[in-house]
Amino acid sequence: MQFDGKLESTPYTIARQLAKDNFVYFVDRPFTWKDYFKFKHTEAYRVRKPHFFSPNNSIIQADLPNLKIIICPPVPSINMLPEGGLYRMAVKFNEWLVLSRLKKVFNQLGIIKYIYINSYNFSYPALHKKLDAALTVYHCVDPIIEGYQLKHGVKNEQQLIESVDMVICTSRELQRQKAKLNKSVHFVPNAANLLHSQKALGPQLPLHPLLANIKKPVIGYLGAIERRIDYNLMKKVIELNPEKSFVFVGPVDSDYIKDGDFTATNLHLTGPIPYSRMPAVLKGFDVGIIPFKKDEVSANIFPLKLFEYMGAGKPVVTTNFNEDLANFTHDTVPYCSTAEEFSEAISIALNDTPQKQQQRINIAADNTWEHRINDIKDILARGLKAKGFNLN
Repeated sequence: MQFDGKLESTPYTIARQLAKDNFVYFVDRPFTWKDYFKFKHTEAYRVRKPHFFSPNNSIIQADLPNLKIIICPPVPSINMLPEGGLYRMAVKFNEWLVLSRLKKVFNQLGIIKYIYINSYNFSYPALHKKLDAALTVYHCVDPIIEGYQLKHGVKNEQQLIESVDMVICTSRELQRQKAKLNKSVHFVPNAANLLHSQKALGPQLPLHPLLANIKKPVIGYLGAIERRIDYNLMKKVIELNPEKSFVFVGPVDSDYIKDGDFTATNLHLTGPIPYSRMPAVLKGFDVGIIPFKKDEVSANIFPLKLFEYMGAGKPVVTTNFNEDLANFTHDTVPYCSTAEEFSEAISIALNDTPQKQQQRINIAADNTWEHRINDIKDILARGLKAKGFNLN
């Protein structure tokens, strides 16, 4: 939820898409006091420093004319507080700090009516109630699963969902769950930046150096290496395919992977890369994989990488963690339940053809952010109309 984060951000991607024909103000996730000191010598801090404590200079102009980034003052670090009156008072104080900055920006820019979209930030569950928004929306990107989120996030998110005008979810399972709390819940899945993914098809694009000396064929995963991955299944798949190289590109969550837990002679954990270098990495994959656990959490996930792989023309093999995905891939992707099925699907995928590649690219072209943004715009327009706003 930061505009300059190293990893791809769904909230910021949507903000950029909306800014093509709307004025968009992206409220950057506020630094906490802990962040303020922890990241004091980083580029992220340097970029924000002039704007932290200057209401009249709190905007960073993005590279798109209609997109502005609003930087808020640092807020107290409160997640360590136990649930109760003190924590709730601290939440209100943090909301007041952000609200004060937003109101000053609105006055400065003459903003009177606007749509407020909270994209998966449940640290401020009542902020929208204090704003004069024409429509309030919660964009539910993922289930709450991490320990630091669970501490207060479940209650905060419930308060948020119950009090906004509408909720937009990125998976059917999330939609089913949130519909119990709000009568206006919609499903708009994640998508791919097709133009970015397709750079991997360009013969002039050099292969990323991380893959330069890794033996072919490369079975690749791009994304965070954390709780969602079915490590037991992958260990067996890797063992069944000693002649193949398995490359996992992304940050490793040490809470789930300890030293020696996930190793093999044909397994490579390269670490993270900037999103801008994604095509150079995908270029080196022979097969893209999504080996997520099949559980109640993964059923909520609609991964960006599915259409990123397909947009780059790569065969995809995945576990059957989310049954909704098959509705979008039209028999081009195998959904496997065992290591043996997964291993066999990889072998089949390696016998790729230009016709199959083009079919995947065509499917990715029907699942771009441009398509998703049009869906979101239609939902927002209906929401405004239901509240009596004349859109003509």
